[in-house]
Amino acid sequence: MASLNVGNLGEYLREQRRNAQLSLRQLADAAGVSNPYLSQIERGLRKPSAEVLQQVAKALRISAETLYVRAGILDAERDGEERRREDATRAVILADPTLNERQKQVLLQIYESFRKENGFEVDLGDGMETDAEKPSTSGPRTADDRDVGPRETAS
Repeated sequence: MASLNVGNLGEYLREQRRNAQLSLRQLADAAGVSNPYLSQIERGLRKPSAEVLQQVAKALRISAETLYVRAGILDAERDGEERRREDATRAVILADPTLNERQKQVLLQIYESFRKENGFEVDLGDGMETDAEKPSTSGPRTADDRDVGPRETAS
């Protein structure tokens, strides 16, 4: 994992907080973190966890991914390359003329299930959601889809 550039992150957070017209105390309350802790993050004295960054991003109504990149938790270039590979795989599946629409959706569900099982983020839409915020399927299921696709079993 890359080392955290907390000074740059802190400056960015302060700028975003001011743009949102929030006091330090208001943001701390909204994010569920202590006022002194948030102050230390803004001053570059603390290295926040991904969970804290997610809470702060939600309170500021900005992308948590942006904060992860700023903090050095996510490598923007690597993440972009991974997204391009995933998009290319999806495009090939969706463009296959030998599959009907139901088969394509089932295949995408299986692909997403395997990616999630292997610890990769599942991109089901705009790419801004975290795994915890995403629905468990790739979209609305129809009556025809209910009995097909990957099944999750209890371990």
